[in-house]
Amino acid sequence: MNLTFYKYQGTGNDFVMIDNRAKTFPKENTDFISHLADRHFGVGADGIILIENESNFDFKMIYFNPDGSQTFCGNGARCAVAFAKRLEIIKDKTTFIAVDGEHFAEIKNDIISLQMINVNNIQVNENSVFMHTGTQHHVELVDDLNEYPVFENGKEIRNSYQDPGSNVNFVQQIDATSFRVRTYEKGVENETLACGTGVTAAAIAMHKTNKTKSNVVSLSTEGGHLEVSFTEGKGIYKNVFLKGPAKFVFKGTITI
Repeated sequence: MNLTFYKYQGTGNDFVMIDNRAKTFPKENTDFISHLADRHFGVGADGIILIENESNFDFKMIYFNPDGSQTFCGNGARCAVAFAKRLEIIKDKTTFIAVDGEHFAEIKNDIISLQMINVNNIQVNENSVFMHTGTQHHVELVDDLNEYPVFENGKEIRNSYQDPGSNVNFVQQIDATSFRVRTYEKGVENETLACGTGVTAAAIAMHKTNKTKSNVVSLSTEGGHLEVSFTEGKGIYKNVFLKGPAKFVFKGTITI
């Protein structure tokens, strides 16, 4: 059986996108999912995304890490919105469902603004901040991000959390409203060029710890630029939006 797929990327975070409205994709076959994501023997991606029909929503997004585990992915969701538009499921606005709940998104000039979940359980530790922005995130401020051992330290910190572990974000402040972020992602088990839920966690962490007073934060990743905005009241972060580009790369087929 030949499977048609589409490749998308959002600030270098790349995904294999599949129209699964006919429910033909073998979702229980984690070996095949890992094969698709493999950069040497498969298509290659940071994650696999399925688009399915769902009553009361424009579509359902299902996200798989390369190891076959399911989670939510912010950049993946922005790419899913672009993919849904390509499939003519939506036009310029959408409400869809994912593993962490309902999301709204809007497309303007190929820039996708995605509403994230509210964040209210934020653990501020001595040298780090931990929260859930669709998936688990550890955020830590460092001085020299260029030379920082992201892979080595990220892997160690990721595994220090109880199952399923945590993504790990290292952040360097640029100015009063701008930061650089590098992320080690669980499930990928490596540094990625960008992480949408990660920069969201970084922006909120920097605001929570008074590194910025702005509710619009600019974040530079290895793969490009993202923006996170929010409102905050009584320690609860609402109206959280992740904004950035999502681009089609190519279309292909692979034999199952």
